[in-house]
Amino acid sequence: MIPKLSLESPRWLDFDGVTAEEVNALVEQMASTAATGTGAEWRQAWTYMAAGLMDDGILSEGAYAALPHLVEAAAALPPGRTVDFWVDLGFIVTADYRPAAPADLEVGFSAALRLAERAAAQSLIAGSASPEVSAHLVLSCVAFAGHHMGGALGRLLDPKESGLLLVCPGCESDTEIPNFFVDPVRPAFEAPELPGPLHVRQREHPWGDVAAALREEALGEGWEPFLRVARRLAEAGLPSEAPGQAVLCLVAGVVAVTVNPPQVGRERARELMMLTGYFRCWDCERTWTVADGLTENPAGAHPQNHRTTTEPPSNGSAATAESAAADRPHEAATRFRQDGNALLAGDGSRWGHISAFSESEAGAAGGVDALTVVTSPGWPALVAGGGDRGVVCLWSVADGRLVHEVLPGHPDRIRSMTALTLPDGRTLLASGGDSGTIALWNPLTGQPVREPVGDWPGGVTGMCTATVPDGRTLLATATPRGAVRLWDPLTGEPVGRLNPYGSPIQSITAVPISDDHTLIAAADTGGRVHVWDPAVDDPWERGAAVQLSAQSLKDADHRVATVAAVTALHRTVLATGDNRGVVMLWDPATGAPIGDGLPASTGTAGLPLITGTTLPDGRTVLVTGSKSNHRLRIWEPETGAVRHIALEVTLTCLATAGPELLVGHDRGVLKLPLTRQ
Repeated sequence: MIPKLSLESPRWLDFDGVTAEEVNALVEQMASTAATGTGAEWRQAWTYMAAGLMDDGILSEGAYAALPHLVEAAAALPPGRTVDFWVDLGFIVTADYRPAAPADLEVGFSAALRLAERAAAQSLIAGSASPEVSAHLVLSCVAFAGHHMGGALGRLLDPKESGLLLVCPGCESDTEIPNFFVDPVRPAFEAPELPGPLHVRQREHPWGDVAAALREEALGEGWEPFLRVARRLAEAGLPSEAPGQAVLCLVAGVVAVTVNPPQVGRERARELMMLTGYFRCWDCERTWTVADGLTENPAGAHPQNHRTTTEPPSNGSAATAESAAADRPHEAATRFRQDGNALLAGDGSRWGHISAFSESEAGAAGGVDALTVVTSPGWPALVAGGGDRGVVCLWSVADGRLVHEVLPGHPDRIRSMTALTLPDGRTLLASGGDSGTIALWNPLTGQPVREPVGDWPGGVTGMCTATVPDGRTLLATATPRGAVRLWDPLTGEPVGRLNPYGSPIQSITAVPISDDHTLIAAADTGGRVHVWDPAVDDPWERGAAVQLSAQSLKDADHRVATVAAVTALHRTVLATGDNRGVVMLWDPATGAPIGDGLPASTGTAGLPLITGTTLPDGRTVLVTGSKSNHRLRIWEPETGAVRHIALEVTLTCLATAGPELLVGHDRGVLKLPLTRQ
């Protein structure tokens, strides 16, 4: 028996997410199963209760009262029938936020974890789980034992599908390795070293049977030293000071000896054993153990010297290379950082010059919130930007000089801009303000074409140019209250409405489908994407618009926050980004996704920014980042190559002009080369 809060105690009224009655009912169901050996009704009740004990990564205080009751009941069940329970419990006790246990519940909860460790270890030996579940079960046991590597449980949800995301313990930058898990057959690096004599846990521990099951030949030739590390660690009872690399040896070793058929377990275990290697942070360029990158604030983490790093495979087999950038020129070319007015590659070589647009700080008065590039035959390319004071600045792309005095015209902050080429050949510049005003400018003269119009609550969150087959060029604008309007840009008169559902819009873009016809795509605040045809008068009519595949969006768990039309794979496609840093490409003709997309990134997570361009050599690149962040990713969809840039400014908006990347930030505008100068 372990100390438990009485189910009759009024203290249960203080807890959210669980009641004494629910705990009692679940305990009775589990006891009935233990007595009869049949019945699984308790599993559904447990699933429902677990959702209340941990909500959005936050552990509820009621968990400290409920879990001692549930652990004691689960420990009485046959080991092979409780695997899922112990895995769920592992996720609960490694929640992102776990408040300290209340003083009156701390003893009982600690005792419950010790019992959970013993019972879950018995489930390990029972060996009836799949390789993935078995790995999760071992890490749950590690968490119950109080070792910090239990925190890796959340990082290895489905690694075969999602790859590996590591966070640098030094600078907290993320390193993504999409195809990390391959079967190396033979070790690509040496087994980790254990410190001198391990401290053996004084109390009786449940890892003895695990140690006895860890056969040195379980993974195949060359892996014996890794299994010896795992066995030594299990014999010592998994002491809390054991290195994370050694714990991961134990995880892989248990998968090897408990999964059936043995060949499947052996292959998966070798893949997991890759976690005992090293990785190099693209940002700070230091080398760490993979174990240190899997957990938050790992104890004893420190940079490694002269280590061999584990890298993504390029040909289906494991690859290794020395961490020195000189030996890995391709690696040096994927990491960039700003150093004053220079853009440096990871090996310290100069990639190109960073230009600050003249007087951008003074003109923008606190930052540039919107950028667009204005091009017209016979003109040099211009960059238009707007900021807090409601003024428009026009710079030359070539030399970054201000081509006009700052142009006043908005009574408010400028939030969006777009360039319009009219049927008569003129190119105009439209800007949308924070209070819903829309202004129109002649960028060649710097003069307003007409007085600003409009006054819509919530402002203009986005605008773009729409061309329709009858020859008209229209201005499309969106507001956070759901109004999406089409305007005659010269008269300022509304000529149509889109978005019949009225969903609040946070991003909008034009998607050309022919020389004289564009569709309008928009992302609403609920993460949905809408595609409309401005050529049809009735907003309920589909026209040429094809909606994105709802099933593909759901399967990818892609809640879209921004949309952008980009040229990729020799055609115009729709790019969508979400707050996790994921970017997906879509075929506007079919609504189907194109390729695998760009995976999530903590370094560029947040309200996304996306732009794209085609380089002189024909390669297409997309640049993505997030507002209020400092980091960018440059992605080549055709090859999957990704480069990273760390800047010294806070991002607000992005645009491209040929091979030049334009970065609006909290103090002005920068121009960066996308090809080596």
